[in-house]
Amino acid sequence: MEIILNIGAHRCATTSFQAYMRANADQLAGHGIGFWGPGRTRNGLLSGVLPVPGPRPPDQQFTRACGRIALACTKAERQGLRMMLVSDENMIGTPRASIKAGLIYPHAGARIARHLAAFGGQVTRIGLSIRSNELWWASCMAFAVGRGHPLPDPAQLAPIALAERSWRDVITDIACAAPGVDILVMPHEALGGLPDLRLWQMTGGALLPPMTHARDCLNAAPDLAELRRALRQRGTDPAALRGQGRWMPFDDTARATLRERYQDDLFWLRSGADGLARLASDTLRAAPPGSLTGTEDAGEHLRSGKLRRGRDDDFEQGRMVGNR
Repeated sequence: MEIILNIGAHRCATTSFQAYMRANADQLAGHGIGFWGPGRTRNGLLSGVLPVPGPRPPDQQFTRACGRIALACTKAERQGLRMMLVSDENMIGTPRASIKAGLIYPHAGARIARHLAAFGGQVTRIGLSIRSNELWWASCMAFAVGRGHPLPDPAQLAPIALAERSWRDVITDIACAAPGVDILVMPHEALGGLPDLRLWQMTGGALLPPMTHARDCLNAAPDLAELRRALRQRGTDPAALRGQGRWMPFDDTARATLRERYQDDLFWLRSGADGLARLASDTLRAAPPGSLTGTEDAGEHLRSGKLRRGRDDDFEQGRMVGNR
């Protein structure tokens, strides 16, 4: 049975994708495609892949996790499933750890290496969603503040804007941890609101994806009005948050720096990504089952007029809505 890992990232409509998969699980199973989301992966299945506090040492935890996963995969195969899509954004890390470190997923490579080993070499493809840096950080921070974390101060924000680590580094770390595994990169701006197309891409065009709940948008980050209300409820002065709509904690200079870094990452992907990854297409193409025609190999389809670095498109005015 082929294993496909959808590793997020957080704040890239991953929750919406998982809800879409759950809503269509029976139909997909009829085509031989299974789905394990956080309801399964965080309910014991992956426990011990990464060490957790407890009486057992890490090596014993990992051995038991490998056995548990192998049994689950065997059972799924006996049920007639030929492909299992496993979606859990925490496999790559957590926003809290990224905010604390001031870096995007600083331990992505090591974490993915352990998950690949736990699945016993059955993983053939990894799907990763990425998002413009300033919007990804803003969404992570808004979600954290809404959950009770303090507002970030300027001393915390400045190093984030200046840090050189970007999605390119995350992708490189994952590729180093996953030699021979197909890595598919899906820009949130093009595919975040299209879970059906993301499924098509990750399964290599194995079937025409169902449309049930394909346009639902879940788990959006709180906007400024919601954040002010949350701060007020816990006795914190919300005066620092002004304006309406999306909260942007970075100043204009930092936003421009982060945005430019993302454009450099996209340029790298479109130029070949050093052979490490492929950039997903935003088009559903007619293709025979099992074909990879629904994706474009990075570097082979540079769009006309997009051969230089820099920001030309305003992604905030693109097709994504609701997933702030």
